[in-house]
Amino acid sequence: MHMRGKVAVVTGASRGIGAATAKLLARHGAAVAVNYFQSETAAGEVVAAIREAGGTALAIQADVRDAAQCGAMAREVREKLGAADALVLNASISFPVTPFLKYKWEEFEEKLIGEMKAAFFCCQAFVPGMVERRKGSVIAISSGLSRQPGEGFCAHSTAKSGLDSFAKSLALELGPHGVRVNVVAPGLTLTDATAFLSQKDKDWTAQATPLKRNGLPEDVAGAVLFLASDEARFVTGTYLPVSGGMHMP
Repeated sequence: MHMRGKVAVVTGASRGIGAATAKLLARHGAAVAVNYFQSETAAGEVVAAIREAGGTALAIQADVRDAAQCGAMAREVREKLGAADALVLNASISFPVTPFLKYKWEEFEEKLIGEMKAAFFCCQAFVPGMVERRKGSVIAISSGLSRQPGEGFCAHSTAKSGLDSFAKSLALELGPHGVRVNVVAPGLTLTDATAFLSQKDKDWTAQATPLKRNGLPEDVAGAVLFLASDEARFVTGTYLPVSGGMHMP
């Protein structure tokens, strides 16, 4: 039970990687705040699954691109679950998959600024409590595309590259206060977010991957569990690919 007695906050946790992460952290003893933006029913199902398995969870609605809503979420977590020990920055801003020459600036800006707001405001809401208690772990969910871009993904690659640098800066500044900050970078993972990809593309990626398959949400959740736990107490500032060997930095 790597997370027994700890409180974890997972943003964008109503489905996919976020849902799998919330369930795994709870299975290992954490009380989990399941953040969602619009998918109330799905978030409720995640909470119900955690509780049915004997865990503790709470669904909290908040647009993490809004500072006031992030602050309110932090207060609710503290009042109902306790001080946050782990913050998983999983909420991702949707974007069109479009070649750069056809991209609209407004769509590019929405992805880039939205992604950074989601990380910035959540950290400003939860990290001060970690600094006060001199312990905590922040895990940012990036993407292998932040280092190996793909055609049509310029907005996503740029936004996730910014998230990577943001996390490294925080690792440097917060380390002396006992707070660790790391990045998990999934490869192609089978979730609702990648459902638009053709089976041909998924099969090609699996064959190009040393482990010969596509990723699953549970694969990414396992990496998050490690980084959130005390087993990773001397690990900070890392970029951890979870891609079956597709990305080897």
